[in-house]
Amino acid sequence: MSEAQDFWREAMRRGMGQTAFLRALGGEIVAFENGKGRMRLPFAPHLVGDPQTRVIHGGVLTAMLDQACGMAIGSALNKPAAMATLDLRIDYMKPAAPDSDIHIESECLKITREVAFARAVAFQASREDPVAIATGTFMITGLTA
Repeated sequence: MSEAQDFWREAMRRGMGQTAFLRALGGEIVAFENGKGRMRLPFAPHLVGDPQTRVIHGGVLTAMLDQACGMAIGSALNKPAAMATLDLRIDYMKPAAPDSDIHIESECLKITREVAFARAVAFQASREDPVAIATGTFMITGLTA
């Protein structure tokens, strides 16, 4: 990998980890490299959807899965490019456990000139027992130069 690519990926990693969105939720980037990423969303009372169940709101989880997919694509790019979510499918596999952190692993599947594909899995105790699975399609601009 060239020095410019290393610089771009490090800048992307720092930027993704400091978004206002991720800071407001209290999330953190655990790993960011070569088309793969891992994030952690610590449990916090302000993220709860239903005070009776004490489970993180589904909208928060959806947004985290979207960011995780974008993060995986960003870590696979060799140069800066803007991206936007075109389609995001979320399959909720089971309710999250109350008062528990969420872990998300993501991977970039393919990047073409204008579209990128990624998937992510959200889990608590084990990746093999997911809370939700996401598949995302993203528009990419600026790669044709």
